[in-house]
Amino acid sequence: MNPVGKPGKTGALMPVEVALARLLEMAEATPILERERLPLAAAQGRVLADDLVSTLDLPPWPNSAMDGYALRAADWNGEPLVVSQRIFAGQAPEPLAPGTCARIFTGAPVPAGADCVEMQENAQVQDDGRVAFTEPLGAGQNIRPQGQETTVGECVLVAGTQLGPIELGLAASLGCAELDVVRRVRVAVLSTGDELVEPGQALGPGQIYNSNRVLLCSWLQRLGCEVVDGGILPDDLPTTRHRLAELADVDLILSTGGVSVGEADFLGIALREEGELALWKLAIKPGKPLTFGHFRGVPVIGLPGNPASTLVTFALLARPYILRRQGVKELQPLQFQVPAGFAWPKPGNRREYLRGRLEQGRAVIYRNQSSGVLRSAAWAEGLVEVLEERTLVEGDWVNFIPLSEVLG
Repeated sequence: MNPVGKPGKTGALMPVEVALARLLEMAEATPILERERLPLAAAQGRVLADDLVSTLDLPPWPNSAMDGYALRAADWNGEPLVVSQRIFAGQAPEPLAPGTCARIFTGAPVPAGADCVEMQENAQVQDDGRVAFTEPLGAGQNIRPQGQETTVGECVLVAGTQLGPIELGLAASLGCAELDVVRRVRVAVLSTGDELVEPGQALGPGQIYNSNRVLLCSWLQRLGCEVVDGGILPDDLPTTRHRLAELADVDLILSTGGVSVGEADFLGIALREEGELALWKLAIKPGKPLTFGHFRGVPVIGLPGNPASTLVTFALLARPYILRRQGVKELQPLQFQVPAGFAWPKPGNRREYLRGRLEQGRAVIYRNQSSGVLRSAAWAEGLVEVLEERTLVEGDWVNFIPLSEVLG
């Protein structure tokens, strides 16, 4: 099996890495600086605004890693020991009497004078209540030392961390009831074109239902954004100008379709007249056309209109831009190499992201990879990356990006 190859030539098309780097540069130039303080229960999915620095040692004292008996290892010479106290979690123990042991339970503080804990499975309680041990003992065994997890002054979460259940649990373990988080990014979602109709309405001649708005609005909510539904822009320049002007208080306008150099692409015309427009042709498939610009100072990202193109370009380009605006540092989705369960005989000059899934350890792809087929993504578990100028035979290695890595 051949290793994954290197990116090939793309001609006049912009490589994906270059486009992403430019978007991230522009995101870093306009960070979201406002913050708010939230209780932990309301901070799920938000972005930490400041480093979380520990104000205590964790654990705050040596404690038992299991149910058993605490003792000083040197006190045991093979003879049973008297149990001098019982220590439960949440109790403050007395110092250990020399030559004795203490019954102790998981999480309970280890008494002063004890230097090991033996698990109850290796202890035998005698008829007179004394305890004999059946295995060798060593100092430090089965004791969690003070500060094992973190110490006072240590940074445990850096600013820009997305807060999930584990991060929130860690904050709680340090006694935090509230955290400072970055304000939500306000994103207006627009679809363009007279051919689009919202679900639930009757279709007219030449019309289709607008799936991109639902796709992007729900995706943005999963990313913790505040979503402004801009609806559908008709193919009319005055209306387009007016609707864009109404969105002056958002952080980003995200559109699908209608941004090009054609005379009917009214969003592109409005951006060129009252802002700026950079129209890129990317070495990516699906999703070659991508736009970044400004309308009266508000950033605008224009995604392709075909559903699969919208999905791929949002996942790999718009999503990182939005997260970086909030200061998120780690943006690269997890990806790993798997053998291809398909052949790819014709090389292309664009990097392709095929909707695929894993079957018996191999990547297989949906039968129809058209950019207009959203069903391929519903069937898929991830994106299979085929590099530029690359052919594949079954068994060659390809990169696989799980959709779960980019959806939230």
